[in-house]
Amino acid sequence: MKTERAEKKEINAVVLDILPKGYPGDPRPIYKREPVVQAIGVEQFKLLELIPKTLDVAIGELIYIGSGEREKIERVKRRIGYHELTNGALSELPFVIEKIVKERESEYVNFYNKSISITPKLHMLHLLPGIGKKLMWEIIESREKKPFENFADISTRIKSLPHPEKMILNRILEELQDQTVKYHLFTSR
Repeated sequence: MKTERAEKKEINAVVLDILPKGYPGDPRPIYKREPVVQAIGVEQFKLLELIPKTLDVAIGELIYIGSGEREKIERVKRRIGYHELTNGALSELPFVIEKIVKERESEYVNFYNKSISITPKLHMLHLLPGIGKKLMWEIIESREKKPFENFADISTRIKSLPHPEKMILNRILEELQDQTVKYHLFTSR
């Protein structure tokens, strides 16, 4: 599953920051710099540097970056690391990820319903920040009785898990920030 995910390209992204005159640290003269948009992919949360056709893009806007004709983006320049994000992009990141997770709720609820053991001693649920063995077993036992329908259902049935979407958000942030994370549940390497 992981190799399939790593090779897939992002089709849509959400704008995190817009640099109309490129990066401030760029040594080239201003007239030689190109505008840059920092964005995050919706499918695999890839952090991307995009070159816009126009500056008619807004922070938080969903833009098409797939193959073929793109309305607002000229090209995807490169993939960037978490440490390369601007302060503006860093401050937007948690809000954008949370919005993506909520918009694709069924996919992430499905994670709670279908997650499995990775090794005899490690379960996928255990990789979510804040989930220990006791909570993991409570989730597994509850989903065996009846699969979870949405985030509200999870928080109602598992009292010690008031915000299941926040655990997904925190795991995504951890995978983006830490290059040494061994298991990628929601992002691609």
